[in-house]
Amino acid sequence: MNGTEDVPGWAAALTAVLILAGAIVTLIGSLGLLRLRTFYERVHAPTLGTTLGTGFIALASMVYFSVLQTRPVLHELLIIGLGIVTTPVALTILVGAARFRDTAENLTDAVDRD
Repeated sequence: MNGTEDVPGWAAALTAVLILAGAIVTLIGSLGLLRLRTFYERVHAPTLGTTLGTGFIALASMVYFSVLQTRPVLHELLIIGLGIVTTPVALTILVGAARFRDTAENLTDAVDRD
């Protein structure tokens, strides 16, 4: 039907392990978002989980489709590269905006008290 019966057992097992690892890492990052208390603590867990989880799942896709098509499938490297580059940038922008907001609120509170 779709060619999945042509995939060797080792490739299917490796794909399953990589997908499971990606799902577990992403779940841990999501639980960190729920568990941690302050914004600055919460912002780290999902970004780390997303980057590593996406990397594992993209690697699983590379293995599976490379074996299925009998040629290297490398376009997932673009997904991994963009995830590695954009996630820390987004984290930096969010933390910078939060620090700016916190500083502005503290200045407003200080003026109101005088």
